[in-house]
Amino acid sequence: MIPRYTLPEMASIWEPKNKFKIWLKIEVLACEALAKRGEIPKSALKDIQEKSDFKVERIDEIEREVKHDVIAFLTCVAEYVGDSARYMHLGMTSSDVLDTALAVQLKQASNLILKELKAFQTVLKNQALKHKMTPVMGRSHGIHAEPLTFGLKVANWYEEVGRNIERLKRARQSISYGQVSGAVGTFACIHPEVEEYVCSKLGLKAAPVSTQIIQRDRHAEFFTTLAIVAGTIDKIATEIRHLQRTEVLEAEEFFSSGQKGSSAMPHKRNPVVSEQMCGLARMVRSNAFAALENMPLWHERDISHSSVERVIAPDSTILIHYMLRKMTKMMEHLIVYPKNMMRNLEKTEGLIFSQSVLLALVEKGISREEAYSLVQKNAMQSWTKGKDFLTLLKKDKKVSSLLTKKEIEKIFNLKAQFKNVDIIFKRIFKQ
Repeated sequence: MIPRYTLPEMASIWEPKNKFKIWLKIEVLACEALAKRGEIPKSALKDIQEKSDFKVERIDEIEREVKHDVIAFLTCVAEYVGDSARYMHLGMTSSDVLDTALAVQLKQASNLILKELKAFQTVLKNQALKHKMTPVMGRSHGIHAEPLTFGLKVANWYEEVGRNIERLKRARQSISYGQVSGAVGTFACIHPEVEEYVCSKLGLKAAPVSTQIIQRDRHAEFFTTLAIVAGTIDKIATEIRHLQRTEVLEAEEFFSSGQKGSSAMPHKRNPVVSEQMCGLARMVRSNAFAALENMPLWHERDISHSSVERVIAPDSTILIHYMLRKMTKMMEHLIVYPKNMMRNLEKTEGLIFSQSVLLALVEKGISREEAYSLVQKNAMQSWTKGKDFLTLLKKDKKVSSLLTKKEIEKIFNLKAQFKNVDIIFKRIFKQ
């Protein structure tokens, strides 16, 4: 991933030094288990524990010759350990190291992402509570529907982020499996106790069964979960982009002092963070598709998945981590315009109360079909001629025969639309 989107904490997980540290830990732990079983000398174990080391540059140098990353790593470590290195990697295959290490890295990345998800959720909660009763136009198909509150809009996002937190926790569990089972997963040359020991020390579970690799449905679950998180970010960012349009301007991203919106037009204040989020979400979703494609491999393993994961594992986790950090900051400093929300709400001359009028007429005893036609007739006149809906209803003889002027006026009460908002907030925030 390019540095532009890479935060230091996540970068440290995917840098070669961390990867090789995990590889070395796996190899040393395997030797510890073998020594406990009496399968390698304790003196050799001591050498391995005390002398094991590596240099990234040296591994790269060896790999250029041998064309195999794990062999290059083991050769480098052996240069430090000496003769006792012959007891390392006994009965193991490269994937025992690679897949187990990847599980550790993905778990580390998950922990960072979960931290950012929780921070994002907290900001959303604060905005939801702040604007609990701030009226805003609800739109379906992009058209004015009925009013809601901006707090409810944000509360919906809060709830979805909460589901993403739970999804990622489950995905972290699914991915937290290691293996030390040999060439095709049969433990032909190494005892299952070694695997159990290594995995437990790494905070992983041992895969109940494996081939040469851990099965890629686990990884597909993880990356599709990240794609869902990206989808949530995309959804929120798209909404902010719409709300920031000049003719709407109900909310907009914070525009800092000295910030420039356009190289040509000095007046521009563009939703650049939101647009960036929408673009990056496409990348994360694309990577999820690649993870799904990694599931069907030839027989007990081929390496078609390996090159893919070298890209999507760091890239997807780096992007989601970055996106959440940016979204948290954006939502924390989001500028909300309640006056503009009310202005837009009033644009349709009271048409947003049409359903309430419909229900009031039905309560008076006429059929729903008749009530609908009666309301729609006046609504379309208001729509096409820009006349006040309330005034039209008062003048309509049929409506007036069923509803008094006071009853009609009572229907056009904005606060009545929000009478159950408190109940919804109690469901969500338990307060």
